[in-house]
Amino acid sequence: MEIRRPDIVRALNQMGNFSMKLKWDFQNTTLVDFSDMKWERGDISFVFIGDAKPSHSLTVMDNKMKVYQRLRYEESEVEIEDEVDILMSQDIVAAQMSTKSITFTRAQSGWLFREDKTEMVGPFMADFYYIGGLYLESRKRREHLTAEDLQRNRAMVENFAHGAVTGSIAIDPYLEPPPRRRSLPPPPKCTVSWEEYISSPPGEPPNLGREIKCKGSVKGYKATLAMDEQFPLSVDSLLNVLEVIAPFKHFKKLREFVQMKLPPGFPVKLDIPIPPFVTSRITFQDFQFDDSLSNDLFEVPSDYVEDPNRFPEF
Repeated sequence: MEIRRPDIVRALNQMGNFSMKLKWDFQNTTLVDFSDMKWERGDISFVFIGDAKPSHSLTVMDNKMKVYQRLRYEESEVEIEDEVDILMSQDIVAAQMSTKSITFTRAQSGWLFREDKTEMVGPFMADFYYIGGLYLESRKRREHLTAEDLQRNRAMVENFAHGAVTGSIAIDPYLEPPPRRRSLPPPPKCTVSWEEYISSPPGEPPNLGREIKCKGSVKGYKATLAMDEQFPLSVDSLLNVLEVIAPFKHFKKLREFVQMKLPPGFPVKLDIPIPPFVTSRITFQDFQFDDSLSNDLFEVPSDYVEDPNRFPEF
């Protein structure tokens, strides 16, 4: 974040003041009864002050509760230990969305006389495209899990799929440290000699530790894109600004997508999967440059109270 700061500030200053409205819709594609559930983030604001010190440069505010939280760039030792515990009790998953074979095809409309689909997206007249060749490649490793781990993980997935809420135990870290997962037992002693290792076929080295339990899969997805060639903002300008919010998952996925070779114009509507089971729809409902915006919009109001735990995901 600190390395990117000068470029971020320069990009924002060159763009000038503007206001825009974005609408985010998330749909679940697999879980049972999830269509009746809602995710509600609430009325929140992100404030980035480019010339402030790192501990005060990025702030998120809850405008209903009138509290704010400073966003930290680094994780604490306790948070790192928490993540290690999670990794040691869950499947280790590596997933990536392949973009090598992506294609853009003009969407068609009409029953008898087919023509390129063009319609209004908010105030913008947009050309619609189908995105083909989207593939999610995923790999799972689980040789570090015990039979109890696997049984508990399956139960958690089933409970979540049916809307059940599982209980948890809250521990005050100031009274006692949280329980940590014990280290794994050592793997069997390696019996592979150096000669056997260096003479193995390329890409097929002998196993030196635990027996690897790996499962891979490839799944195709469909996506839709609407482009407006008259949009007042360029894609390059948007990419520069997205550097500010790249650490957040949904915006990061959007940033990675718009880096690809897009059709002419600016993406004003996008339906894209967010693996593993959520589809996101992002729509630009309004955008306009406005030099009359007050500087008060970029300050934390005096009646807001700091709450460092309001947004635990940050």
